[in-house]
Amino acid sequence: MKKSLVLAMAMALGVTASAYAANPFSDVPAGHWAYDSVAKLAAAGVVDGYADGAFGGDKLITRYEMAQIVAKAMAKGADCDKLAAEFADELDTLGVRVAKLEKGADAVKISGFVRMRYQDHDDKYVGGDKADMRTRIFITGQVNDDWTATAMLQNDTTLSDDDAEEDTDLKRVYVDGKIGGVEVRAGRWDEIPNSGAVLDAYLDGVKLSYGKDVKVWGLAAKATTDLNFANGYIAEDSNDRLYVAGLDTKVGVIDVNATWFKANGASLYNPYTKVGNKEIYNIGLGMDVAKDLRLSYEYMWGDEEYDERVSKDGYIVGLNYKGAGEEVGSYGIHAYYYDQPVNAFLSPTFDLTNFNEEGGYEGWSIGADYAVAKNVLLCVNYYDTEAKVGKAEDQSVFSELYFFF
Repeated sequence: MKKSLVLAMAMALGVTASAYAANPFSDVPAGHWAYDSVAKLAAAGVVDGYADGAFGGDKLITRYEMAQIVAKAMAKGADCDKLAAEFADELDTLGVRVAKLEKGADAVKISGFVRMRYQDHDDKYVGGDKADMRTRIFITGQVNDDWTATAMLQNDTTLSDDDAEEDTDLKRVYVDGKIGGVEVRAGRWDEIPNSGAVLDAYLDGVKLSYGKDVKVWGLAAKATTDLNFANGYIAEDSNDRLYVAGLDTKVGVIDVNATWFKANGASLYNPYTKVGNKEIYNIGLGMDVAKDLRLSYEYMWGDEEYDERVSKDGYIVGLNYKGAGEEVGSYGIHAYYYDQPVNAFLSPTFDLTNFNEEGGYEGWSIGADYAVAKNVLLCVNYYDTEAKVGKAEDQSVFSELYFFF
């Protein structure tokens, strides 16, 4: 089939472009009988030439090349049912090929954020002001319809003049998938049950979850020489173990989260007490008490008095109004009160000072978040806490600016 014939058929499709569009082909001069039509079809993206810049109007083309022209014309909205029927097999083959390419392009997604933070502490552990910047890059690959693989690169840069340093690590590598009706996560990730009041830590392990309205889940994990479960303490060996089981459901208007923690090994609890085993029971409740206003309560109880100076149970009460979202100008305000003896937590997520040597902490915080621009979030939190034992205290401000991509 000659390309001149293809041109005639393509013209019949009714494809249009800007009048007197520039002709990109070296072998179709301005005086050629098909100049205007070729220029319009090229501008519309229906036909293209060869690598040498020629149109090649007298050359033979294959049925697949013709099917490609028809496919492009159809994409432009041309009515070409007869041609589509004639080249149905070739279009089907072409469609499969294109679909695979598009699927491959979407199989890997990259996202992340840059966080710039300023913190001002007034306690003996941290002291003074500090500035740092954190970058996290998430790479997620679609393995198949049921499984994905995720990795996270993290760079931390201290901006303070007196102790400037930089560190880049592959912090997370894990897979998510399904085996029957069971959701599976395996690898290295950051586990944050409930609000993270008991545990927020990197771990190596396996997590299984089942159910929808009532979800039950459990995980088994271990410590490594370069990761920790509590308070910055690095394990001396990899014999420490952590077991967690949980249940998430809704009772009426109340969201309920119940969790059990079992830690074997000193680094899973506290570097100061060096205690080998610990169990903690944790329940979280949350409900909307008014429009955009949410009340939460979390209770935790440790099975042993590893620090006999304080109680075995603690709690956190929180109140959240609205919350910043994607809409520019959206915002949220929140306030919390903490009563957290060291017997009742492993490695809490909160930025406040935890006073591990002084039996834990108690106090309050207030904060706000605001979407200052598209994908730009400002967060400011103030903490006022004191040790459960002794006179140590800390008033701190955390200002964070996030740039998401």
